[in-house]
Amino acid sequence: MSRNPLRAALTALAALLPVLALGLALTATTPPAAAAATPVRVMPLGDSITGSPGCWRALLWNRLQSTGHTDVDFVGTLGPQGCGVPYDGDNEGHGGYLATNVANQNLLPGWLAATRPDVVLMHFGTNDVWSNVAPATILAAYSKLVDQMRAANPATTVLVAKIIPMNPASCTECGQRTVALNALIDGWAAGKTTTASPIVVVDQWTGFSTATDTYDGVHPNAAGDQKMSDRWYPALVAALGRTTPGPTTSPTGGPTSSPTVSPSPTTSPSPTTSPSPTTGPTSAPGGCTATWRIAGQWPGGFQGEVTVRNDGAAPIAGWTVRFPLPAGQRISQAWSADVTQSGTTVTGRNASWNGTLAPAAQTTFGFLADGAVPSPAPAVTCAAN
Repeated sequence: MSRNPLRAALTALAALLPVLALGLALTATTPPAAAAATPVRVMPLGDSITGSPGCWRALLWNRLQSTGHTDVDFVGTLGPQGCGVPYDGDNEGHGGYLATNVANQNLLPGWLAATRPDVVLMHFGTNDVWSNVAPATILAAYSKLVDQMRAANPATTVLVAKIIPMNPASCTECGQRTVALNALIDGWAAGKTTTASPIVVVDQWTGFSTATDTYDGVHPNAAGDQKMSDRWYPALVAALGRTTPGPTTSPTGGPTSSPTVSPSPTTSPSPTTSPSPTTGPTSAPGGCTATWRIAGQWPGGFQGEVTVRNDGAAPIAGWTVRFPLPAGQRISQAWSADVTQSGTTVTGRNASWNGTLAPAAQTTFGFLADGAVPSPAPAVTCAAN
C-alpha cells in the first residue's frame, strides 16, 4: 500500500511530460514581438513654394496619415507655418533661395547632416528662372545637390518636380523660361538616376494654371496646393514602398552658414554672405510677435525676412507688421505679404492665405530693398487684427 502513492505520482508526471515538451517547443520557436517600424524621413526641399507656407505639405501629410502611411517623418531645419490644420511641418523650403546659390554655397550638406532624409521632395528653381539663370546651370546645380544627398545617404530617393508654371506681372519671360527648364528635366534625371538612388520626375507643371491655381502668378493658392499634393502623393507612396529607413541617430549641430539669395528678376548682383542680425520679437495685445532678419545683401541692396508668430493662447485672424527704414531706402519687391511704404515707415499685412495663425504657428514674408543694411536693426512691431 505504501508504494501506491508513488506509482500514482509517477503516472501523473509521465502524463505531463508531453505538455511540458510542447510548451518548451512553442517558447523556443515563437518569434519575438516585432520592433516598431522606423519612420521614413522625407525632406521637402525648395523655396517659398515649398516653405512659405507650402500648405501642399499639410495636405500631403494628412493624406498619408489617412491612408495608413503613418511611418513617415517629414524633416527639415525649418518648422511649420500657418496652414490651419495640424501636420508635420518640418521642411527645407527657404523663401527666395536659388537652387544655384544653395549648391554653390554648399548649404545642403549641413541640412542633410541635421535631418538625415531617406527621401527628398525637390521643387526648386523658380527663383533661378526668375533671375534668368540658364537651364543648364540650374541642372548642374541639381546634379551637385543630388551628389551631396548621396554622399550623406547613398540610398536617397529623389523626387524632383517639373516646377509649376510662372506668370508674374513683373516677369513676362518667366513662363517660357519655365518651359525651357522643365523640358530638360526628364533627360537630366535619366542620366543621373541609379539603382541605389533613383531619381523620379514628378510633373507639377502639366494641368497647373497660374490663373486659377496661384494667387500672384507664382505661388499656389488652395486649389494649387491641392494639385501639388495630388501629384506628389502617388510618387511618394511608391518611394515609401522601396525605401529602407537609415539609422535614426542624428549628429549634433546643423547648418552654420547663411545663404545669399536674389529672387528679383531685374537684380543680378554678385551677393556676398553676411551675418544675419535679428531683432528680438515684439508684441502687442493678442499674442502677435515679429522678428526681423537679413537673408542676404549685395552692393546697393539687401533682402530681409520677417517672421510673424502667434505666441498667444487663441488663434488670430490676421496681422499687421510695421518697421522703419532709414531715409532713402525703399522696398522694391515683396512676397507672402501686402507690403507698402509711406516715407520711412514700412507696413506689411498678411496675405489672404497666411493671416490665420493658430497658437504657436508662424509665417514668414520677405522683401528686397534698395540701400545698405540698416544698423542697428529696426524695431519691428506686430499687431493681431
